Amino acid sequence: MTNKNDYILVVDDERAIRDMVCMALAQELYQWEEASDAHKAESIIKQNPPQLILLDWMMPGISGIDFARKLRRMPETEHIPIIMLTAKTEEDNVIRGLESGADDYLTKPFSPRELIARIKALLRRSKQENTQDIIRVNGLMLDTGSYRVEGNGQTIELGPTEFKLLRFFMENSDRVFSREQVLNNVWGDNVYVEERTVDVHIRRLRKALEKTGLQDMVQTVRGAGYRLSNK
Repeated sequence: MTNKNDYILVVDDERAIRDMVCMALAQELYQWEEASDAHKAESIIKQNPPQLILLDWMMPGISGIDFARKLRRMPETEHIPIIMLTAKTEEDNVIRGLESGADDYLTKPFSPRELIARIKALLRRSKQENTQDIIRVNGLMLDTGSYRVEGNGQTIELGPTEFKLLRFFMENSDRVFSREQVLNNVWGDNVYVEERTVDVHIRRLRKALEKTGLQDMVQTVRGAGYRLSNK
């Protein structure tokens, strides 16, 4: 089975990194395009939206962080998975990357094998079939077909990871899940993502629910994990 239908955009100002990444993509039979900055990347995206974006944090002009935020605000790109490539390893920087809208992060230097594993896992998750079901829990409504979410009648804007996270909790309301269980069910059990990633996206989900007054539905159960209360 090939990946010929999967098209990936590589955005990095370092030629050596782009060459290494594109070689790894070619070996896996992915299609790809490359850009050295956010302006070139945006032009490519408008003409031919990719299935996934590999985005460098530090770039001239618009940084990867700011570009990720911009992509998440645009309806045509808000659901495209993003893997942030960064030399910044401090926890605060990792959290900033995730909070900007990235679905995953990879610190430099990284191996081509790890990169491909992350890409496959994220693409597999993004391709999961969505049925035309509407899920309701108290004042929350989630439409899996149109990616619409409402809280007490108000539209809620969610990134792709928060959408999947909320869907998982709504489909299993009032059940408590550990961070590991959330990772396995939302990200997949073969994804190399740290458990603190769950905390970041839980915080983003609660923030998105604040304007509807439903943020307290996402509860932390001390020593156990998280749940979505249906009471």
